[in-house]
Amino acid sequence: MASPFLYFADDRLSRAELSAACLDGDLVELGEAYIPADAVETAALRAGSLAGALGDTLAATHLTAAWIHGALPQPPSRHTVQRGVARRLHVTPHHQLVYRDLAVPPGDLQLVGGVRVTSPVRTLIDLSRVDDGDHARAARLMATTHAETVGEAIASLDAGALPHKRRALAFLRDLAIRSAQDDVTR
Repeated sequence: MASPFLYFADDRLSRAELSAACLDGDLVELGEAYIPADAVETAALRAGSLAGALGDTLAATHLTAAWIHGALPQPPSRHTVQRGVARRLHVTPHHQLVYRDLAVPPGDLQLVGGVRVTSPVRTLIDLSRVDDGDHARAARLMATTHAETVGEAIASLDAGALPHKRRALAFLRDLAIRSAQDDVTR
């Protein structure tokens, strides 16, 4: 069931009415939806705002999952998704989505706000496997907001096989060392 705090265009109100409510200060934009201006932004609301785009077959991953978990203050311009089900999809995902056809293992998924999202540990692993500044920044923020995930991510990568594993392990071990050094200096 969708949250009563989420407003989608052409559901209860038209896009013009939602825009007018934003101008009046009654609503604010959140992902692909709108919420009351005085509502507390939660992971469930962030995830729920993507329910229309993800449906019940896609899972939010990478930068999108980091935003849902609260590590990023703003959603990415294009949401990253993967199959959240074992069966192949015969639907072309929306052009605003970066779609990866590889299915995410069920053990790496959580249901947040009615939407499949990679767990914080899997999100950190995925972010650390991508070699660019945006993903590295998001991984550092994820490690800050979910400090317990760094050790779990290293252990999970050591036990499994994923592309770019060595790079990810080096990045995560560096994060763990820096975090330990920061704890000592405090």
